Amino acid sequence: MTGGQAPGILALGAYVPQRVLRNEDFEAYLDTSDEWIVTRTGIRERRIAAEDEYTSDLAFKAVEDLLGRHPGALEGVDGVIVATNTPDALFPNTAALVQARFGIQGFAYDLLAGCPGWLYALAQAHAMVEASLARKVLVVGAEALSKIVDWNDRATAVLFGDAGGAAVVGRVREGFGFRSFVLGADGTGAKELYHACVAPRLPDGTSMRNRLYMNGREVFKFAVRVMNTATLEAIEKAGLTPEDIKVFVPHQANLRIIDAARERLGLPWERVVVNVDRYGNTSTASIPLALKEAVEDGRIQEGDHVLLVSFGAGLTWAATVLTWGGA
Repeated sequence: MTGGQAPGILALGAYVPQRVLRNEDFEAYLDTSDEWIVTRTGIRERRIAAEDEYTSDLAFKAVEDLLGRHPGALEGVDGVIVATNTPDALFPNTAALVQARFGIQGFAYDLLAGCPGWLYALAQAHAMVEASLARKVLVVGAEALSKIVDWNDRATAVLFGDAGGAAVVGRVREGFGFRSFVLGADGTGAKELYHACVAPRLPDGTSMRNRLYMNGREVFKFAVRVMNTATLEAIEKAGLTPEDIKVFVPHQANLRIIDAARERLGLPWERVVVNVDRYGNTSTASIPLALKEAVEDGRIQEGDHVLLVSFGAGLTWAATVLTWGGA
């Protein structure tokens, strides 16, 4: 994937709701504290969607932000992929709502792959552009996780936030764009992180309820392991070494997990993008939101090798390396 005009990211946008929910706000009704949450997760606050604000609204606003930064970016877009775990409805898919809102002609579908969904969607958009099945693809990650969290569950209520992120994938100049992808899943860990939809139980008999459940200990161990293996595999497939990575944008779920991955790669903190303290875990919106902020702040410059990695329910994981710029 390193020769010729490879697909890359042409435009970025993101959105977070206005309401801020701080750690102290949980102290009134949960057996927790700001110190307890920060020590274990690194999270200090998160954004929560308004009562009448849903995943499609977050997606719309992320695309509007993209257009505000890159006017005309949707010209030539042949389809929309929305990675989400909290769609407005099972059908119609959220991507069709985005397509209609912005007058895009072409395909539209949702992708559900846990928190790595946006990276999965980038890989699919890359493949479509590479195979000339599309000129450009709009890839959105949006979540209204506050709608499915059990606010009385100390183990999960403090972790999640709402946000949206969007990117346009298309061909970039030679020497830029995506260099490698690593996608994986291990369904034997399905019972560790779930939210029921139609069935009351998993095939192994595990009962499910209509609220987010997570076995924090097992997910933590899984995350530390795959963050290491997936990042190293993606770097090797890209023909690079960890020293070549200028900016590391990991899934913003837990600061301790990020730190473990950083140490394994031998990267200093200044090369790692972290905003989990301000937004918590926004699932599929996590990486596009962090990536957009890093570009906006000037931390990512044209020609930089950037590493993205995520993990989540499934259990799933994904990583990609790209050379930034070339639009």
